[in-house]
Amino acid sequence: MKVSLFLQFLISLFSIFGSLFFSEILKYPPCSLCWYQRIFIYPVAFIILAGVYFRSKDTNKFIFPLAWMGLIFSVYHNLIYYKIIEVIVQCSEASPCTVQQLNYLGFITVPLLSLAAFLALVVINMYSLFLERNNLYEK
Repeated sequence: MKVSLFLQFLISLFSIFGSLFFSEILKYPPCSLCWYQRIFIYPVAFIILAGVYFRSKDTNKFIFPLAWMGLIFSVYHNLIYYKIIEVIVQCSEASPCTVQQLNYLGFITVPLLSLAAFLALVVINMYSLFLERNNLYEK
């Protein structure tokens, strides 16, 4: 359990600092979908810290809805970004959801990084919840 919480904490912490690095240092303006994803990733690190501090056994249960909602927004953002679907709600003209601000190795973009972070959070969280439910954690 400690390893899964530590991994989830690292993912959320890297995501927080990564998003702040892109917006505050590199001056990439976040689109509206990026803001929603931030809303779901930022509390995860603090929930894990509080859960560890108070030795809560329900920490993974508190992370669960945030990780899933962030994943849903991230999938939607990627579908818009890669022009697979049309935008349902128009993004702002100042920072549209489809603008390419970053491109590492020809395919790594900000929406893809967000998708990877939320997907990893969901997978680790679901695995931890599975272990908890079946009492497979080492005591």
